[in-house]
Order: sequence, then C-alpha cells, then structure tokens
Amino acid sequence: MRQRYRTVDIVVPAVLGVAVGVIFWAWNLLWQVSAPLFAFFPPAQAVVYGMWLVPGVLGGLIVRKPGAAVLTSTAAAFVSMVLGTPWGVEVALAGFVQGLLPELIFAAGRYRRWGMPIALLAGAAAGIAPAVWDNVRYYPTWPLSFQLTYGVLVVISAAVIGGAGSRLLTSALARAGALSAFPSARG
Repeated sequence: MRQRYRTVDIVVPAVLGVAVGVIFWAWNLLWQVSAPLFAFFPPAQAVVYGMWLVPGVLGGLIVRKPGAAVLTSTAAAFVSMVLGTPWGVEVALAGFVQGLLPELIFAAGRYRRWGMPIALLAGAAAGIAPAVWDNVRYYPTWPLSFQLTYGVLVVISAAVIGGAGSRLLTSALARAGALSAFPSARG
C-alpha cells in the first residue's frame, strides 16, 4: 500500500507538535513543583508521566501515515526545549525516540489498525524509552525496587494517558469535524 503525502499530512503533525510543546512547557513546571507531593515514595510521580507521551500516539492516530508519530513527537519536544526545560537538549532526542516507538507499533499493524488496543500498545511502547532512560540518567542510585516501580508506572501512565487519552482525543476531534481531511475522521 503506497502512502502519498499531502501538505496537510506534514502541517498538521507539526502544528499538533507545537501546540503540545506549549502544553509541555506547563507540564514541565507542574512536574517540578509537584515533586514534594511524592516525597513519601518518589517513583509514584511517574503516574503523571504519560502526558509527555501523547504527541507521538496522537499524531499517528490522526494522520495514519508513516512518520507522523515521529514528526509530531519531535516537534513537541523541540518547542518544549525552545520554551525552556530543565532537561535541555536531551528533550529533543527523547521526543524523537518517544515518537519512534509508537511509530513501530503502527508499522507492525501495517498502518491499518487504529482502535483502542493499538493506541494503548503505542502509548505503552512510547513509555519504554523514559522508563529505561530516566532510571539510567536520573535515578541510578535508587534501589532496584524503586527503579522497577518507576518503570512500570511510566509505561502504565503512557498507555493510559498517552495511548487511551490520544485515542479518545482523536475520536472527539473527529466527532467535532476537525479531522475531515484525514481517514481518522471516519473512526
């Protein structure tokens, strides 16, 4: 199946990426200020991590063509980085990988499956990158039980917020008529 790209197939993921990148800026602040709330068990903060995994899944579900997940996630990461993030340029690489992993799930479905199960799987896949990277980069001194708990919670949060949340948002946008230029408008 040959996938022809139209201008809208590039512009919409880029615009989605910009919009989500702005949301990321606020989410970055929320992550920083909410840390004391999780002082009792720091890995528990991972329950809200899934927001950062929305763009790759959302872009893939809306555009339904190869590369849309990577483009949307990378654009969101760059905007977040430009607006200011405590993680600096690492965010750009993270955005690419967090778009690539759901892209691989959509590719495994041959860009033909778009229901809730594939969205959950794509979200969970996106969560694998931060589950591993964050433990290596930011939490290497945590006990193994903390690291495993954090990793599992990130993947679950990614599946629920990034996966299911993106699927529900895609359906809502389709019902509102905002996706008329895409196959996702039909469900």
